[in-house]
This record gives sequence, structure tokens and C-alpha cells, in this order.
Amino acid sequence: MTPAARVQAAIEVLDLVIEAARSGGAPADRIVSDWFRTRRFAGSSDRRAVRELAYGAIRACGEVPDSGRAAMLHLADRDQSLADLFDGSNHGAAPINPDEPVAAGGIAPAWLEQRLAASGIAGVEAAALLDRAPLDVRINALKAGSLDLPQAGERTAAPNGLRYPPGTAIEQWPAHRDGVIEVQDSGSQLACMAVGARPGDLVVDLCAGAGGKSLALAAAMDNRGTVLACDIDRARLSKLAPRAERAGATIIDTRLLDPGRELVALADWVGGADVVLVDAPCSGTGTWRRNPEARWRLSDKALSRLTEVQARLLDMAMTLVKPGGRLIYVTCSLLDEEGPRQAEAFLARHPGWCADLPILPAGRAHGPGWRLTPHHDQTDGFFIARLAAP
Repeated sequence: MTPAARVQAAIEVLDLVIEAARSGGAPADRIVSDWFRTRRFAGSSDRRAVRELAYGAIRACGEVPDSGRAAMLHLADRDQSLADLFDGSNHGAAPINPDEPVAAGGIAPAWLEQRLAASGIAGVEAAALLDRAPLDVRINALKAGSLDLPQAGERTAAPNGLRYPPGTAIEQWPAHRDGVIEVQDSGSQLACMAVGARPGDLVVDLCAGAGGKSLALAAAMDNRGTVLACDIDRARLSKLAPRAERAGATIIDTRLLDPGRELVALADWVGGADVVLVDAPCSGTGTWRRNPEARWRLSDKALSRLTEVQARLLDMAMTLVKPGGRLIYVTCSLLDEEGPRQAEAFLARHPGWCADLPILPAGRAHGPGWRLTPHHDQTDGFFIARLAAP
């Protein structure tokens, strides 16, 4: 592909990403993969260049652009060499018309940028949300004796964390294939550290997804006790068993839950868990470095629905905690309505429960919990609250 053809390809990809953001369609990474799957003529350097152009435009545009071309023109406004590639050549982008619309820059849609600022995320803190994330891995303590990596990696604040440049082919390493390391952001590793799971504990991972945190908890417990990994998504939960086998994590059980009837399936755990982890569904504002188009998908109405779900999950989770046990609330969001306000509202609804601040190697106190941010801590953004039962 010529450089001009790459620009036009990125515009076509962006059109698909914008439409998916408006309609709730596939995420950008899947769109990019599918687009190239039907265009075998594109080599690896073409794929890399088109992807970088498309994601550069996604990160640069705050509001949802009118079109992929408008988004790319925003980049061209700041880069004359890119503007020169709008040359009308074969398979290339049409020449720039001075009167055509250009997408606006910014961190996020205006309403969302205001919410972040009200939550203490503005300036360099907000700008860092759109940096490109590094690739973090967790050394699996269950197999750490066999650690042999082709690259040493940089130590992170997480005790078992290593950091590599974006795009490092971790999946091709024997250590990954054998479960010696797992890809996991250091912020997520620190959230697991806040759980404080000990050997012999009975732990419920209520929103386990594909089980990354369940694996970390099993390792922290040295394969002694029980981790019950639950989720309402059968496809995601089904990925955990092979991952656990690869990691040598033998204490993880899985349980598929029926939305709205979760406690029916968990009746045998009511009042019996030492710790319940609620890694709640959220806006994902702390993960924009990996999914920058996610900020185009969020609406005030969707955010309100998420906060309702979070409150319901917290109230449900507390019934599983035994007297003197702990409830850990985690969101990868930096919006206060999904973080400290949720924890404060829970404490107000349930007298006798109290906040037990989790002091971690990175981050700082934020309301009744702990906050990690990309700018301050070089992790994904997280809010973590540890709530102690009476």
C-alpha cells in the first residue's frame, strides 16, 4: 500500500469504528482485525501503519467525529506531511477541501470531560488517559521457580509485576504458554493485593469475567482454600478453566449466574465467605489507554444504569460475607459516582460496616478508598474500597 492508500484505509476503518460507537457495535480492535482479514494484500507494515493512524485519530478527537475523514483531517491539521497525503492518487484520499468539516480535539465528549474534572481528573491527569498503555504481566507465584524470560522487563509497583513495551509478543513466549506469567495490568494486580486473600480463605470473585483476578487470588492463597469465580457471561467464564489449568491454579471453582437471580445460585455461600470481590461493571474510564473509542460509547443514561447495577451488586455481595469478613469493591473507573460515592452510599445504607483503607505500593487515598491513575501511578485507572463487615 502507498502512504496515501494507508490514509484512505484508516479513514474507512474509522468510519466503521464511529458507526459501531454510535450503535453499540463491535469494539475497535475487532473492527480493525476484521477489516484486514478481507484484505490480504495488506502486509504487516501496512496493518501497523493503518492501525496507528486510526488509533491516533481516535485518541485525538474528543467528541464523536462526523466521519472517519473528519477525524483524519484533525490529525492532518497538525501534521503537514499527513495533509500532503490527501493527494487524490489511486486508492488514496481525495484532496482536502478547505471548507469541509474537521473533527474537534479534546479528551472526551464535553459532558464526560466535565464529569472527570469534577472527579479530580483534569489537565495532565486527563491527558494521560489517552496515552498508549504498556504491556504488564504478573509472575505466577505458583510457578515462579521456573521463571525464564527472553526479556527481563521493568519491575512495577505490584510485587509480581513486570512491564514491557506495547506490542511485545508475550503470547509467543514459553513462559506464557506454560502459565508462568499472565498478562495483567499492574493496577489490576494491586487491586488483587487489596483483597488480602490468605491461604485457607473462602473467596468469592463475584464478577470474574475470564478470571484474571481469580488466578491472581489463587496464587496469593498458595492453592489453599477456595476461590469461587462467578459471572453471568458464559462465554467469558468458560475461558477460566483452561487458564487455571495452565497456571496450576487448582482451587478455583466456577459458577454461572442468572442475571437478577444471582443469590439463588449462591444460596450455599450466604454468610460464608471470608472475602467477596466485586470487580463491578463500570464505564471503563480508567482503561481508555487500551480502548480509547470507549469514551464515544458512554452516555449519561448508560452511566446511570451502571451505577444502579453497582449498588445492587454491593448489596447482594454483602449477604455472602461472614461476620468480620471483607467486601472489596473495585471499578476501573475514575468517575466519583462509580467510586467513592458508591462506597459512601453503601456505608450509609448498612450501619455497622466500615471502610478499611487498603494502603498499596502505588496510588493514594480517595474518599473511603484508594485511587490509581495512569498519570500518577502508570497503571490503568482504578478505585478500590475495602469494606469490613461487623
